[in-house]
Amino acid sequence: MKVSDLRREYSLGSLSENDVLAEPMAQFDLWLQQAIDAKINDPTAMVVATVDNNGQPSQRIVLLKGSDEGGFVFFTNLGSRKAQELKQNPKISLHFPWHILERQVIVYGEVQSLSKTENASYFLSRPKESQLAAWASEQSHPVSSRSLLMQTFERMKQKFKHGEVPTPDFWGGYRVIPHKIEFWQGGEYRLHDRILYDKVDSGWQISRLAP
Repeated sequence: MKVSDLRREYSLGSLSENDVLAEPMAQFDLWLQQAIDAKINDPTAMVVATVDNNGQPSQRIVLLKGSDEGGFVFFTNLGSRKAQELKQNPKISLHFPWHILERQVIVYGEVQSLSKTENASYFLSRPKESQLAAWASEQSHPVSSRSLLMQTFERMKQKFKHGEVPTPDFWGGYRVIPHKIEFWQGGEYRLHDRILYDKVDSGWQISRLAP
């Protein structure tokens, strides 16, 4: 079968601007909980898109680690490509692809760095192996082999064998403060439902976009 022939109809649900919640983060939390309840794999996985100083976009999958009325939270190595690009350009886009539910959420916003206290609080909650991996990996930089990476990991295991693993100063988090959030529900005949929340002075303006 040709790739161009692969298609299916979307018919699991619908989405109306009259039925969504007034606040987009409340609507997101509702959909996220439904994704968790549906037991889909990695419901907190999101595509994070950034842009470098030449205008070249890049994407990667990162796990969401918090969401509230202030926005969306994730953590990373601050020497990584995404962190360096966000340092130059704080604009960011997130994409949650919940295919099994025939849903997507797209977020447009800017990042704000988390405090050292917030970084340490989350870092200390991670499994020790993940803490050690953060110390062992110079994220996004070339490494000659996996065996060298594992050797560095083993050295970190020995170095921090006793007591807590400290939070690296090159590791931290961001809060994505949204100004637009789109909720997408698949529809029959490719007539999908797209509901957009747009930040305005009075709060959030809700509108429907053509599919």
